[in-house]
Amino acid sequence: MLDCLLERFAAIPAAEWLRRMLAQEVLDEFGVVVTPTRAYQAHIRLYYYRSVAQEARIPFDEVLLFQDEHLVVADKPHFLSVTPGGPHLQETLLVRLKKRLGLDALQPIHRIDRETAGVVVFCVQPQERDAYHALFREHAVHKTYQAIAPWRDDLILPLTRHSRIAEGEPFFLQRETPGMPNASTEVELLEVCEGRARYLLRPHTGQKHQLRVHMAALGMAIENDPFYPQVRRTRDEADDWTRPLQLLAKSIAFTDPVTGQERHFESPRDLTL
Repeated sequence: MLDCLLERFAAIPAAEWLRRMLAQEVLDEFGVVVTPTRAYQAHIRLYYYRSVAQEARIPFDEVLLFQDEHLVVADKPHFLSVTPGGPHLQETLLVRLKKRLGLDALQPIHRIDRETAGVVVFCVQPQERDAYHALFREHAVHKTYQAIAPWRDDLILPLTRHSRIAEGEPFFLQRETPGMPNASTEVELLEVCEGRARYLLRPHTGQKHQLRVHMAALGMAIENDPFYPQVRRTRDEADDWTRPLQLLAKSIAFTDPVTGQERHFESPRDLTL
């Protein structure tokens, strides 16, 4: 199993994997500790637990909106990642909720950007995850967002932006490219005040950074966006807590594939001009 991990994660040295294994931080899907001498076993899932040195606390708290035996729904603050990655581990919505609720098997059924606030839905039962993920594969989820951005009086709204979004440069950015559209967003005006406006956005697809890319392409880049239409800071640069991205995942609705119930969850937040 050690050889498999070294091949799969070539950037992590053998000494680090040995340290993790000896510290019992690598387990299989049945909760059995994986030792350095354990023979390779195909088609088994492994979990490993890493630490982040001097991880700073994100000074904003999530709000629990709903919980039952199938789903957990939270209102995520700006700047908090949904899942662990890079310098963020304990200070992520998933890890916070696992600790708070004591649900080790909790997993998100969708994600929103770290910079975005709003509704995130989690699955409680591992055997039900695929049914909920299928909702997104089949575009059977209805989501709305609010955004604050510049007002363009030369655009006729509402409108729908169709385009092809692909990986940009540097790697963490997305961009519009020629080709068959794979992203679609409805843009509706809610209110205007002194050259700025509040918009209602309805994504029909779920491409990475889709709303941010589409709004920037329309000449209405979302307020305080550090990456669109141009990069204003590096990914490693400290966040400015006073300037959150003005994008809010306001609501999500779907027919529950497990219970058959009509589900609708909404953030109590609103963006204001």
